[in-house]
Amino acid sequence: MSRLTVRHNVGGRPARLDPEPEISLADGWQPETWLGAPATGGLALPQAAPSMAWMYSPRAVFLGADHLVVADSGNHRVLIWHGVPDTDEQPADVVLGQPDGTTEGPAADGRGPERGMHLPTGVLVHDGRLVVADAWHHRILVWNEVPQTDDVAPDMVLGQPDAGSVEPNGGGTCSASSLYWPFGIAVVGGRFWIADTGNRRVLGWDGGLPEPGRPADVLLGQPGPEARDENRGAAAGPASFRWPHDIAGRDDLLLVADAGNHRLLGWSPMPDADAPATFVLGQSGFDGADEWPYGPHTNERFRFPYAVGLDGTPGADERLAIADTANNRVLLWDGVPTDGRGADHVLAQPTFATNGENRWTAVKHDTLCWPYGLSLCGDRLAVSDSGNNRVVIWRRR
Repeated sequence: MSRLTVRHNVGGRPARLDPEPEISLADGWQPETWLGAPATGGLALPQAAPSMAWMYSPRAVFLGADHLVVADSGNHRVLIWHGVPDTDEQPADVVLGQPDGTTEGPAADGRGPERGMHLPTGVLVHDGRLVVADAWHHRILVWNEVPQTDDVAPDMVLGQPDAGSVEPNGGGTCSASSLYWPFGIAVVGGRFWIADTGNRRVLGWDGGLPEPGRPADVLLGQPGPEARDENRGAAAGPASFRWPHDIAGRDDLLLVADAGNHRLLGWSPMPDADAPATFVLGQSGFDGADEWPYGPHTNERFRFPYAVGLDGTPGADERLAIADTANNRVLLWDGVPTDGRGADHVLAQPTFATNGENRWTAVKHDTLCWPYGLSLCGDRLAVSDSGNNRVVIWRRR
């Protein structure tokens, strides 16, 4: 059951009809902590100069028991909080990619790529190591420990011959060890995975983080290591990508958010070589790649799903989350829907039918505008609310 609320535009004429549910679809999830710009007058605008508290278009977030890490993409830096922040607008403890908390610009405002970044879009802490996808420098940066101080150089660089090189595919042809716009990173099933977005493929290394220059053990989405065509040069299918953007899963499951094809692909069991996905979400079949920009929307269709998260125990408390970016919402499932069923819950929208930026009202704690990244950790969910220049930590009550 629901009732309709008439929203009016500036001229006083009815602008749209949005159903308001009598029962919340959020499953107990509520915003807990707001990091980034305040929403003075209902607008969350970036500061003219950055600070340790404000962000500009953050595109990825990692939430763990001991750290929160944010790819503050528009400021070309990574922010680290030691412990989970519990105060709105709490400043970060550490900044990487810039010499200090007030500097911005690619490659540390021209200082150079050795300790600079260009649009970082993936962050991860695994076995005590910090991993960053430095997308527009076409490389992965690794710190052997999560830095405690600012402006620390990475200990290892993957995808480039050295820390000063930033050319696509290492300045050569596409290979099993080169990268072009690597956006998403994950460790799933004992493998280190990279969404190598510009090469329209996903790469996996057995045994976790590889040594520099080591070719990938698994390559998904292309017929060979030199190929990089969108959807393998044909229509979308069960073994192709347009913009693979994020990765999640468990030992027997791999999930890839294929944002450009408006879908999520799943492999179960885990693939050991190029293979077709075993199920798809967001499209009616593996050959579908349709965008549905107009309403009414549903719990089964996505528009540019840029992030995916999975947490919990299968058959018990497992949750799947997808950042349905262009629909300005997060979709949640109780368990992994290998049958293609729609989401069970939605955050930031009153119903599955609506998709307005900040619900066509103003920036509030429970609204979203182009959520690019998310990270599940138990009863908490961190969301990179890119269009609102902030990260919001939600908690299930």
